[in-house]
This record gives sequence, structure tokens and C-alpha cells, in this order.
Amino acid sequence: MRIFDYSHISDELRDNDVCNLISSIREYRGKQALFISAKPDVLKTLLEIAKIQSTAASNKIEGISTTDARLRAIMSEKTAPRNRNEEEIAGYRDVLGTIHASHDAIPISPNIILQLHRDLCKYMSQQGLSGRWKTTENIISETDASGVARVRFQPMSAFETPDGVQRLCDAFRVAHENGKYDDLLLIPLFILDFLCIHPFADGNGRMSRLLTLLLLYHAGYIVGKYISIEKMIEQSKETYYDALQASSSGWLEGANDAKPFVRYFLGLLLKCYRTFEERVSDVIGSRVPKSERIRIMIDRMVGKFTKAQLLEACPDISETTMERTLKQFLDLGMIRKIGAGRGSAYCKV
Repeated sequence: MRIFDYSHISDELRDNDVCNLISSIREYRGKQALFISAKPDVLKTLLEIAKIQSTAASNKIEGISTTDARLRAIMSEKTAPRNRNEEEIAGYRDVLGTIHASHDAIPISPNIILQLHRDLCKYMSQQGLSGRWKTTENIISETDASGVARVRFQPMSAFETPDGVQRLCDAFRVAHENGKYDDLLLIPLFILDFLCIHPFADGNGRMSRLLTLLLLYHAGYIVGKYISIEKMIEQSKETYYDALQASSSGWLEGANDAKPFVRYFLGLLLKCYRTFEERVSDVIGSRVPKSERIRIMIDRMVGKFTKAQLLEACPDISETTMERTLKQFLDLGMIRKIGAGRGSAYCKV
């Protein structure tokens, strides 16, 4: 039986790299008050962008998507889902909104996890598995180039899952209340164990990302409110899966090495905070003209970039101003346009 015990974490896991990452992230948490002193309209825009990106990216990781127009309509609740993909997107939107609005009142427990999963699946036409632990084995397999299937990972059995999730939540709560280890170490360990239990027939990855946001809120790290953690994961999906595979090997026997996943998680969170600082630093107390800020942002870009990326990086700048400035830069020969229509992009000259 897999044992969950966060009261004794090995020194090997808490090496210099991990400790330095934790220290850097804690420094950013100390500067959060400065970040959120930005103009309210800027933070509101960042929040709305993050909600859309989080919902789209977390589902896209699982192969679930829709058109940009339909995504915006679903996020604004101006339309009902039309198919299975949109039902899953709408469910994620609702649970994400619940966590943003009520995280202080949502403890980590098996019943809460079941309720969140139920809400994640509430729009689906077949809800027989929503809000319920798996009842059959969900072995994770892969097929090689010759067509031979093999077991890549063996999660906890369906029979053991209810008790396993209970023990996982209890172990996390005890370690959190004890305060011996930093929450930034406990959270990725909890998420890794949750993913390795694989407690649901469907939705485990999306639930893990929602629980990540919730646990970070509980620990006082609010970056996920304004920067999409899910999008950062989606952009580094291969690294994410490599780290997860490396840290899940031997998990059921208690012989796994959690370090690859912990380091990935901490590096990702640090990148989120750096992005948050970058997006608000030019706004707080800045008197730099908007056209100059756009030029500075373009200088930071590597390779091709789009108008949408610039608008995301400069949330207080209107689309009209952005288009006018880009035209000026095109006329001056500072940038070059690639393609046409909705698929167009730019690059520096």
C-alpha cells in the first residue's frame, strides 16, 4: 500500500537548486502588494486574459478545443455548449471561477475534490462518472513505433482510491499545519501524488491544475489569478510530461524520485511571477509613451510575434493604439509583416 508522509522529506529533494527556486519565489510573494497596486483596470484585464488562457490551455493539453470565437462566447456565458469539447470547456470555466472567487472557503478534502470534479463535468450529457472515484482500472499505456502496447504507468487501483485520496489529503493537511516544510515544496508533492493516484476515470489532468491554483491561493501565492499557470504548462507540455514520467516511475512501490517534477513546478511558478512583474512594471508609475512601451516589448520578443501577444503583454493599451503603432513601425521599416489576415504575424528587421 502506498504511504503518504510529508513529515520527513529527504535532503536530496531539498538540494540547493530547489531551495534557491523556493527562495526566489518567496521574494516575489513579498512584492505582490506592489504588483497589485497597479491600475485596477490593468489588473482586471490581466484577470480576464488569464481566465480565458487558463480554460483554453488546460483543456488543450488534453486535446479539447474549440474556435476562438466560440471560446470567447462560452467564457462570457453568452452561449450554451454545442458539443462534448465545449461542455468540458464550460465546466472548467465554472470551477476556475469558483476557485478565484471563493478559494478561502474551499479546503482540501476528498469531498471537496469530488464536488469540484462534479462541477467540472456538470455540462456533459453523460454525467455517470462525474463527482465519483474511478470504478475500473485506468492503466496508462503507450504504443511504440512497431505497434506494441506496453504499460507506462500503473496508478493506484480503483479499490484503493477512496482511502488513498483520504490519506493523501490528511498527510498534506498535517504537514501544512506543522509548518516544518515550505508550502512550495508540499504543493508539487501533493499534485504529483494526486496525478499518480489518477482517481477519476476522466479529468485527472485538469483537476490537478485546478487544485494547483487552489493550493497556491491557500499558501498566499496569487500569481495564478493574473498569469495563466495552465498556459505556461501548455507551452512547456513536453517538459511537463517528461518531468511527470521521471517522477512517477516506481511510485506505486514508493521508490520514485519526486525531484524532476518538483523542479519543473517551481521553475514554472518562478516564470509566472517574472511574467507578472514584467507586465505590471511598465504600468506602475510609468510615464513612458505607449508607442515606446510597445517598441520595448517588441525588442523582448524572440522570432515571430503577433498582435495578440503584444496586447497580452500590454493589457492597458487598446487594440486601436496597438494597430496604429504597428503600422507606424511597419512604415518605418522597424518590423516586417508575415502572412495576412487572422494568421498574420510580425518579426523584427
